Amino acid sequence: MNREKWRTGETLQTSASNVDYRPMKKISSMFSTLQEKLHRAKSSSDSPSHQSVTAPIAPPSGRERNYTGQLFFEYLLVVSLRKKSNEEGYKPHITYQFPKRDVMGRSQREEEEKCMKAAHLFCFPEGINWAPLTEYRSETFSFVLTELDGSRRNGYCRRLLPDGKGARIPEAYCIISRVACFGLFSKIFDEVEKRRRVSKAMIYPFMQSLREAPLPAPGNTVKITSFIPDSGTEIISLTRPAVSWLEHVDFQTLFRCLTDEQVLLVFAATVMERRIIFVSEELSTLSQVLHAVAALLYPFVWQHTFISIIPEVLIDVCAAPTPYLLGVQKNMLELITDHNDLLIVDLSTEAKNKFISRIGDEESILPSKLNKELLLALSARKHNTCTDDLNRLVSEEFLSFFIQTVGHFSQHVKRCGNTRQFQKKSFLKSVQHKSHLDFIKLFIRTQMFDLFIQEEETQPNPNGVFHKKVSEYHERKKREKTKTQWVRSFVV
Repeated sequence: MNREKWRTGETLQTSASNVDYRPMKKISSMFSTLQEKLHRAKSSSDSPSHQSVTAPIAPPSGRERNYTGQLFFEYLLVVSLRKKSNEEGYKPHITYQFPKRDVMGRSQREEEEKCMKAAHLFCFPEGINWAPLTEYRSETFSFVLTELDGSRRNGYCRRLLPDGKGARIPEAYCIISRVACFGLFSKIFDEVEKRRRVSKAMIYPFMQSLREAPLPAPGNTVKITSFIPDSGTEIISLTRPAVSWLEHVDFQTLFRCLTDEQVLLVFAATVMERRIIFVSEELSTLSQVLHAVAALLYPFVWQHTFISIIPEVLIDVCAAPTPYLLGVQKNMLELITDHNDLLIVDLSTEAKNKFISRIGDEESILPSKLNKELLLALSARKHNTCTDDLNRLVSEEFLSFFIQTVGHFSQHVKRCGNTRQFQKKSFLKSVQHKSHLDFIKLFIRTQMFDLFIQEEETQPNPNGVFHKKVSEYHERKKREKTKTQWVRSFVV
């Protein structure tokens, strides 16, 4: 199948059967240059590898895998800030890690070291300038480590003050995992913190039990047995949300920071695969909002650069010409000097102007009728709606948007010899609502739609959620049409 060429930023790429990763490599190269500038005065043992931000992590050995083929997590780190000798500021240092290095093979240790140095940047993205604190409100946030092939690992971080008296520097507990489930790891951090108050030695057996436990399927629960002195044996239940694509999402934060109308403007820019930066003082707000915005795209997947929290040393990534979703702490906003072709969203509660910079056409991207339907559906929710109910309502409404615009795609994937091909012309001709056509013509040129169709051509999944929802929608429309015709005939 011949693909159209499509333009992202200032670069021209071809959406072929193999994904073009040149933009990601360009950003990886940018990471390399910045890190070399920062660490060129240090010895090679202290400087991050040129691949550290995108370096793959060695897979666990066969004996470590559970029956699902996936571990709860790969590494647990405790990252502390250590005063620099003869210099101002602090540098991150791993004071504890699990599994320990002596139980790893050589190749795994090498790959693990690259990953650890990348995690340093994200645990303390503010940089090296810290002052000892007597009070610090702990916070939990997440970040993503992206590899050159586009695969991603999730980093979960809880920052808090270490035990002691007087002014101290915060430390970070960081879990690296392929599992995307923020709520699940927040609960794991609660258990880690509980054991930390007794002794750091109590963390090891709990994490060992977790590593050996089978990762439950969405909607299922696994129980971990753990012993704590003076408390006895405890059974900890860990449950994954039933809806797999929502287990890393909490829409509460997104709708607390932005109005419904503002969320739709952000959504419009996102489906057009633009350059979008979110700004906030809180790391947890940045990570939760970025993951929520990406989840609005389901069943499509954001295919470009996604960094929920940008470390200061990597701020030049904001100058990349290709599409991205980035989270930037507010004190670094002044480092972004070029606002051209950018949507910059201020998530601060006190911000009067939520859009620091915008292109200006965001209101006209979505079909007017569907935009109004989305606003009406979102306004019907209750303000005290729990997280699960809000996630369900929001996801269903945005899923309905894609069903009504491109849900008929499967009818235009035809078999041609031994292959299946998407018939774009017939697809566009069969759009029922012509008011949707301008949006659809733009959307089908995006990489997220292109890769979605490639998967449909090679590995169709008629039992998938989107296919089922599309079928339900068409069946409902048929019933409504039949009922309308019956009423008309009865009246006549």
